[in-house]
Amino acid sequence: MPATSVAGLAADGWPWLFAMVALGAMAVVAFRLGRLQQLRDDTETLRATRARQQLLDQLLDVWQWQTDRNHRLLRLQPPSDAPAAAWAAPAGGGQPLWERFDASGDPHAGLRAQLESMAPLRDVAVRSPGGAGGAHWLLRGVPRFDAEGRFEGYVGTARAGGPPAEPLPPVPAAAAAEEALSEQAAFSYTVTHDLRAPIRVVEGFARILKEDYGRALDKIGNDHLDRVLAAAARMNSMIDALLALANLSAQPLARQPVNLSQLAGFVVDDLRRAAPQRQATVRIEPGLVVDGDPTLLRLVLENLLGNAWKYSAQVPHAQISFGAAQRDGRRVYTVADDGAGFDMRNAERLFGVFQRLHSANEFPGTGVGLASVKRIVRRHGGDIWAEAEPGRGARFHFTLQG
Repeated sequence: MPATSVAGLAADGWPWLFAMVALGAMAVVAFRLGRLQQLRDDTETLRATRARQQLLDQLLDVWQWQTDRNHRLLRLQPPSDAPAAAWAAPAGGGQPLWERFDASGDPHAGLRAQLESMAPLRDVAVRSPGGAGGAHWLLRGVPRFDAEGRFEGYVGTARAGGPPAEPLPPVPAAAAAEEALSEQAAFSYTVTHDLRAPIRVVEGFARILKEDYGRALDKIGNDHLDRVLAAAARMNSMIDALLALANLSAQPLARQPVNLSQLAGFVVDDLRRAAPQRQATVRIEPGLVVDGDPTLLRLVLENLLGNAWKYSAQVPHAQISFGAAQRDGRRVYTVADDGAGFDMRNAERLFGVFQRLHSANEFPGTGVGLASVKRIVRRHGGDIWAEAEPGRGARFHFTLQG
């Protein structure tokens, strides 16, 4: 560069450079001032929110409670003006919510059953511990789930309800059935419409990207799209399973003699056709007949035997069995396998909706099957429980009336 050009740059360029530096500095200062103001605004908003929450807590004469995924109390907070004779805080914590109260009525339809179903609690009447004069409390609560849809417990309130209200006159069976079917139809519509619509959008755009731009993407990009499509398919499967679970309550029982041994044989035949390479031995006790709904009881066996087949897939020569035995004056049916098993410390989560003890990558599924089994067994007047050990298989026991 000629000397004159350098001199010209020195003479004419420095003011421009100084101006740019000054503008940059002003921009940085303005940004920091704006950020500081935003932080101040956020702080004031947070303070105002906390003040409103404190005022609301003072106005609402309710207790606040929170449980973990096993329904043990984590928090029991009284209102600001709670009397000294009110509940004491749980000593040491960890007390199941249903042990905190004495709920009346059938235990299958009581507080524990509602909590295990992970349904919202709406003014569930319970007795307060040590309450005099028949005083009772009304519980409200909603289930909490994490970002991956795993159940984390309940959060809710409790308020004094005074003396128990007079029982309402019984609702005619026909009206009750009609109301249940109406609610079921509304629920089904909500699930199929409100949940499926956004899934269809996600799946549709992902397919367009895959078909139109897949060649322009590298392996990682195509893998991401495949993951999106697989997730959408899993979500659709979960919605189908949830609808099937909801329909179990609305479907009337068509009781008749049912040969469970024969149904189990049909289920195993289907499993073998789907995986002919499996070398599994399945033993079915003959002559197991019960009075029940054949369609629903087949669902029970499809889920239990299907799980035994699935979770023993990594065992070279798996052993699966279905039989019955008399225990304490009742007939107990058992589906057993020698597969993956599970830790009994997590047994309470088995029969909850979307509860899984194994990863979906290792053992696919929706997490609704055992919840459906429990609902069907309960509708048949029975109960269900499990025994297992990690790496040494599982045994599912259930009873049926009739």
